[in-house]
Amino acid sequence: MWDGVTLEDDVFVGPNATFTNDPFPRSQRPPASYTRTRVRRGASIGANATILPGITIGSEAMIGAGAVVTRDVPARAIIIGNPGYVAGYMDCEEKAAPRNDPRAPANHQASPLVGGAMLYHLPRITDHRGELSFAELNQSLPFPVSRYFLVFGVPSREIRGEHAHRTLHQYLVAVHGSCSVRLFDGERSEEIVLDRPECALHVPPMVWTTQYKYSPDAVLLVLASDIYREADYIRDFEEYRAGAVASAFR
Repeated sequence: MWDGVTLEDDVFVGPNATFTNDPFPRSQRPPASYTRTRVRRGASIGANATILPGITIGSEAMIGAGAVVTRDVPARAIIIGNPGYVAGYMDCEEKAAPRNDPRAPANHQASPLVGGAMLYHLPRITDHRGELSFAELNQSLPFPVSRYFLVFGVPSREIRGEHAHRTLHQYLVAVHGSCSVRLFDGERSEEIVLDRPECALHVPPMVWTTQYKYSPDAVLLVLASDIYREADYIRDFEEYRAGAVASAFR
């Protein structure tokens, strides 16, 4: 390996893995001018993988054999393909949200998830005119709503989120299409498929959240408990995990 690469503790590198040292061959730029390539602790790089320079591979991530890594890799992500993309995470399996019992009363039914998150099963009303699903803002939702935003037009191999909030609550509904939401509380994780408008996911503060595997027609509605405040975001995974562990021992 060239001297622009840092491998942290307990990193595995398989046979014939390649760490490249020039993002623009023949550019005449000295290697010292590039951002260092960093492989964080516990990550694994499969045989014949290629890592472009200046990439950070997150802790405990898995780079599949033959993958070509062209961008930063989230912690615990599984990367495959050329160019590499997130195919899943090491610590959880994708599971679909359970279907409502049609015999149950038409109101919120809730299932607990990691970190205090809740999966709500909203009413779905069907007749000859079509279908309708709803929630009453001052009755059914677990917090007062100050803002909403829509996420749509996301390429299927892109990931969004990759952060936690210090105080903000969010309520996610896939009003069209589907996406997967991974929740991590510093110790445990779960991954839920939101694929119908009568399923809603409440994400409380201090839960690390990632959305990915968007279908081409996906429209994700997010209701938030406050206006946008950048200071409320925790975007560095190692900072988040250190804070989550510290909170667990208080």
